[in-house]
Amino acid sequence: MADRRAVVHITGVHATSALGRGAEAQLAGVLAGEPAFGPVSRFDTAARRVDRAATLTDVGPLADELADTVDAACADAGLTATDRATAALLLAVHGGPNAGPLAAGLARRTGTGGPCRVYTTACVSASTAVADAAALIRRGDADRVVVAAGYLVEPDQYALFDAGRALATDGTVRPFSTGRTGLLLGDGVAAVVLESATLARRPLADLLGWGRAGDAFHACRPDPQGRGLARAVDAALRRADLPAEEVGYVNANATGTGFSDASEANALRLALGPAADRVPVSSTKALHGHALEASGLLELVVTVLAVRHGKLPVNAGFLGPDEACPLDVVLDAPRPAATPYALSLNAAFGGANTALLVGAA
Repeated sequence: MADRRAVVHITGVHATSALGRGAEAQLAGVLAGEPAFGPVSRFDTAARRVDRAATLTDVGPLADELADTVDAACADAGLTATDRATAALLLAVHGGPNAGPLAAGLARRTGTGGPCRVYTTACVSASTAVADAAALIRRGDADRVVVAAGYLVEPDQYALFDAGRALATDGTVRPFSTGRTGLLLGDGVAAVVLESATLARRPLADLLGWGRAGDAFHACRPDPQGRGLARAVDAALRRADLPAEEVGYVNANATGTGFSDASEANALRLALGPAADRVPVSSTKALHGHALEASGLLELVVTVLAVRHGKLPVNAGFLGPDEACPLDVVLDAPRPAATPYALSLNAAFGGANTALLVGAA
């Protein structure tokens, strides 16, 4: 294993999705295995092919949800106002002219007085921010970083995914399954606190490794062989000095789309080798939906909770195996974790890929 003095600790987490508010609600929801999708009532979908998403009914403005979530994650980490005053803030949100002011306002509201950055790199925004936070801490450039991310289902992105025929026409997300027809969007607001070993009071988990790599293949479709994602996974394992055989769970990017899921299965087989036959895999997007820029952080929170409690979430919506996805998919009921190590994977249009490797503290 890597030098423990260089390990980055995750000391506070909080998340909100259609599964509920708070970390425990996320864990209970993914272990229950009941998808949170329903008819969209937040805006008019009459002109759309699909009318379902995973949304909260009592959601507030994104700025308010982010502030509440950061406050809760900081409280979970036991941070004082003085602690927050020196913490960096990395925020993953949808791009546009409001992203910078949103981050600056969030820093003021939550008292995070260190450097502030915004990440708008689509579906790897949050996981890229986590990787950067870990790198800052491991290099000694920061001792404490708060990473926050938020996406609330709204009409513009919904219309784009619907027009692109990416949304599941049967109203169900079926990662790695035969008969899958696409993804469904979902609300997601999350925050995590990462700290160096010198500051961490009560680690929840360790962020042991991370990796990023590009496909350089196509503007929308992933490399069919999954070579970019495989390189990201390999980089995360090498940073952690962890053999593939020690990985006990993969929370996959799998969105329930044909090309993407098959590419990810190939990536796992490339990166993990023979271990890919026996590493349990599921995608919690089948339960809480795809939270776009926030997906990487929401899924990291879920993955941390899963390894801490030793229970692996079910891959919901599964109809039957697809020969293009020969993986050990977690079905029917949560599975006991065999090791304390797990990967959380994300990918985005343009061929961007990230892998985060965590271990239970």
